[in-house]
Amino acid sequence: KCPKEEDLNKISDWIRSLIKKIDMKLLAGPYTTYVNEKGNKGMTSVAIIETSHIALHIWDETSPGLMQLDVYSCANFNPQEVFEKVNEIFQTVKMEYKFLDREKELVEV
Repeated sequence: KCPKEEDLNKISDWIRSLIKKIDMKLLAGPYTTYVNEKGNKGMTSVAIIETSHIALHIWDETSPGLMQLDVYSCANFNPQEVFEKVNEIFQTVKMEYKFLDREKELVEV
């Protein structure tokens, strides 16, 4: 289920809860906005964490909607906890992911 323009605070709260779940420290944001341009409608949210950033983009013109989430951190975290948080708020139909470990020269694990 895609968030609507009136869900800005809900998405910001969700980003904060994700940051807490994966034991990161929020430095700035989240900054959440809704783009209302045909062909690019949807939500965007970014947060700066102590070890890098989190970016969320949701396009709601397609059915089902498309979500892309980047959790970029120099610190270790459990990707499964991210999946759990995604499924907690969004009615996920299909999830694909790529986990890269930057400490190992971006070798896929």
